[in-house]
Amino acid sequence: QVQLVESGGGLVQTGGSLRLSCAASGTIFSINSMGWYRQAPGKQRDLVATQTTGGMTNYADSVKGRFTISRDNAKNTVYLQMNSLKPEDTGVYYCKALVVLTRGQSNTYRYWGQGTQVTVSS
Repeated sequence: QVQLVESGGGLVQTGGSLRLSCAASGTIFSINSMGWYRQAPGKQRDLVATQTTGGMTNYADSVKGRFTISRDNAKNTVYLQMNSLKPEDTGVYYCKALVVLTRGQSNTYRYWGQGTQVTVSS
């Protein structure tokens, strides 16, 4: 079993910054990709940013230049530095990991964290 625990959400004013963290634990051989998604009230869950173990990143257009994703592979942890926050960044931020559970296994399994609320006031 794999658990993802997020932290770092909160209430911030427009233009402020927050840093989210997500730590994966459990039966993990390797993690191919970790990333962040957000869900605003009444809307679907959308990609914010992802990063592979090799360092390749992918960002939503709306956050490019403001958010930075990073990983500590040794700690199975992913971070999201969010700067110049806007009210439209408000939502629940979920961490996702694509995990290889055991050596020699090629399948990856998708796990989600419980989510952390980010609220940006205008």
